[in-house]
Amino acid sequence: MSVRIGLYGIAHLHALSYLACLRDMAGVEVAGVWDADAARLSMAEEQYGLRAFRDRNALLDRQLDGVVICSPNAHHRRDVEAVAERVPHILCEKPLATTVEDGQAMLDVCQAAGTRLQTAFPVRFAPAVQETKRMLDAGGLGQVYSASCTNQGSMPGGWFTEPSLSGGGAVIDHTVHVIDLLRWFWDTEVAEVYAEIGYGQFHPELRIDDAGLLSFQLANGVYGTLDTSWSRPPGHYVWGNVTLELIGAEGVLNVDAFRQHLTLTHGGRSRWQPWGASPDRALMEDFVDMIRSDREPSITGEDGLKALEVALAAYGSARTGQPVSLS
Repeated sequence: MSVRIGLYGIAHLHALSYLACLRDMAGVEVAGVWDADAARLSMAEEQYGLRAFRDRNALLDRQLDGVVICSPNAHHRRDVEAVAERVPHILCEKPLATTVEDGQAMLDVCQAAGTRLQTAFPVRFAPAVQETKRMLDAGGLGQVYSASCTNQGSMPGGWFTEPSLSGGGAVIDHTVHVIDLLRWFWDTEVAEVYAEIGYGQFHPELRIDDAGLLSFQLANGVYGTLDTSWSRPPGHYVWGNVTLELIGAEGVLNVDAFRQHLTLTHGGRSRWQPWGASPDRALMEDFVDMIRSDREPSITGEDGLKALEVALAAYGSARTGQPVSLS
C-alpha cells in the first residue's frame, strides 16, 4: 500500500529528521509541506525540494493518508483541529499541547472525526529503551524501588524561548519524554510531583526556565527524580541525553538511550553522529504501519496528554513550593 504523508508545520527541530526518514521508506510519498512562516516554507522548498503550499487547504486537498505536525507547541491544537476532519491519521510532535484544556480538545476533535492521533515520542524506540521494557516485563529487576533520570541538552533558541509559543522552557521540553517512558514501562501514572525550577540559570538572557529538578512518585510505588535542563554550553553537542538508573530488589539497570553514537568536533562545535538504529526512523515506520494496518496508535494522544499533565504540575509545584497531586 502506497502511503501519502504531508508535513504540516516544520518549526520543530525534529521535522527535518522525520522528512529524511519518510523519504527513505519504500512506498511512502511526502506530498508536500505547509507552514505559517514564509521563511521556513521557502527553506523547505529551496533546500529540500519539497512542494510548498502557501494555502494549508491546498495541501489537505492532496488526499493525504496522514500528516506530521511539527508547528510550535502552542499551535498544535489549532493545527489538529484544522486537520482532523480532513486527514485520517495525525502524528503530533511533543509536547502534545501547552495546556491540559488544549490537549483534551485535540483528543475530543479527533475522536469525533474518527481520526487517529499519535504523539511523537521517538525515545520509546531507542534499542536500549526497548530492551529495558522487555527486561521489566519479564521481572528482571524484581520489585523496582526508584528511577533516577536525566534529560539535558543545549538551549535550542528561537521560538522555544518564547513562552507564548512554547508553553515553557526546559521543563516542558524534556519532562514529557522521560515521563512517557516511565508510564509505558509499568502502565502506571504519576501520583505526585514536586519540582524546583530555575529561570536564566545557564542563560541569564532568557526569561524562561532552563533548569529543573523533579521529584515524583508513581502510582505503583516507584519513587523518581528527573534532571531536566538546557545546561549544555555553546559548542557542546546539541541533543539531550536520556538516562535512567533503575534500582530494584534483584538488580540495578543503567540505561543510556542514545549511547549509539560517535562524538565529532569540528569548527568549535561538537555533534553526535549516530551509528545505530534511529528512533526517529522507527517512529516514522510505526506511524506508517498504523496507517497501513488500520490499527490504533502505539503511542496515543492520551499518552501525550498524561505526560503534559506532569510537566504542567511541575510548574505548579515550583510556583507554590508544594507537591502537586495528580491522582
